Amino acid sequence: MARVCQLTGKKVMSGNNVSHALNRTRRKFYPNLITKKFYIPEEDSYITLKISTSALRNINKKGISACIKEARAKGFLK
Repeated sequence: MARVCQLTGKKVMSGNNVSHALNRTRRKFYPNLITKKFYIPEEDSYITLKISTSALRNINKKGISACIKEARAKGFLK
């Protein structure tokens, strides 16, 4: 599975390693992803999502149902 958050769409970014001598080599910045299971009371079922920790904070703030609705509207979640 790709390293992409299923709720926010965060994915791998690229950048540079910069040494003390200012030599630049390419590198990747990976999102902080976790796999977590959530209970959805409206559907009376569980769903397993691969989400970023910032998405987990949004779920704690807004609720899982609202976050899933937004992700489906943006096309991140089917």
